Amino acid sequence: MLTKQFDLSKIAYLVLTIIGITTILVFSKDYAIPFIIALLVWFIIHELRENIQQIPWLKKNCPIWLQSMIGFVVINAALFLVFQLLIVSMSDLLDSINIYEENLDKSLLQVNDMTGIDVTDQVLTYIKEIDLAATATALFDYVSLLLGDAFLILLYVLFLLLEESVFNSKLDALYSDEKKKKKIVALFQKMDHSISKYLTLKTLVSLLTGVLSYFALLFIGIDAPAFWAILIFVLNYIPTIGSLIATLFPAFFAVVQFGEFSPMVMVLVSVGLIQVIVGNIIEPKIMGDSLNISSLVVILSLTIWGAIWGVMGMILSVPITVMMIVVFEEIPDLKPLAIMLSEKGQLKSLVEEEDS
Repeated sequence: MLTKQFDLSKIAYLVLTIIGITTILVFSKDYAIPFIIALLVWFIIHELRENIQQIPWLKKNCPIWLQSMIGFVVINAALFLVFQLLIVSMSDLLDSINIYEENLDKSLLQVNDMTGIDVTDQVLTYIKEIDLAATATALFDYVSLLLGDAFLILLYVLFLLLEESVFNSKLDALYSDEKKKKKIVALFQKMDHSISKYLTLKTLVSLLTGVLSYFALLFIGIDAPAFWAILIFVLNYIPTIGSLIATLFPAFFAVVQFGEFSPMVMVLVSVGLIQVIVGNIIEPKIMGDSLNISSLVVILSLTIWGAIWGVMGMILSVPITVMMIVVFEEIPDLKPLAIMLSEKGQLKSLVEEEDS
């Protein structure tokens, strides 16, 4: 009887904890998301720093703080270029918004004539109620909001880099036991390695997909191909459904731009083929089994983090889950949960890594 009460109390405590954490995450997303993005940028800077150290002369003559600064400048320059391309491309799209609305109406009427029935009447009524100009303006405002968050992310990254320089000193003060200290350091290094490797490889794969899609869209004649290429690049960070959405958006826009369906088919075939080749052939070979995450867990984390933080939660779902698995497998009470989240139920603890 006591055991049942104890189990019930543990379950109740777990449920209340989950509810509390979820509530905090929902209401703190305006501050938590920029911090997590900054943390991921920090991980990428570590990966860039490791690549810099592969060059003997730079490793010998370039101090750690300068290596971090080089990575920091490179990432910010790339982000600045992307945002500039987005703003220019979206401005061009807004200038032609009236033409797109007319072509959309014409395309829907063509569908209605082809079917010979009134199946599309409701669709026509619904879409006509959508103000494309207002939608595009809202999207433009969202990008502007991201630019505002970029300054906060920049500050977070700078302070993380500064905090890194005194991190070892704080660990020395916290842990007198050298063995415990080494385990904590190994935990952070393992998390750093897993996240950095995933982000670097995923960025390269997404970049390849975006560049190839850009040339395909440019060949077809889609307006603002740089905008759609950047959108494809970003959406490819969303597991499973990201590549599908990234293909459908420019395909739908092809109908809006040309007022006919043949360009849409061309976009679906070309961009879809790129997604299939890169996503199903190139990405698995590059990634390998670097992420020890179950496919079911990827979908569940995508759903949960998407419900909590929207699109940004979907993009961050895999890195967050990787961090959770690394931490859980080193906590005895949470190790069973880490096993359930893993791909094949096999974990490699820090102790095993040190022995190997």
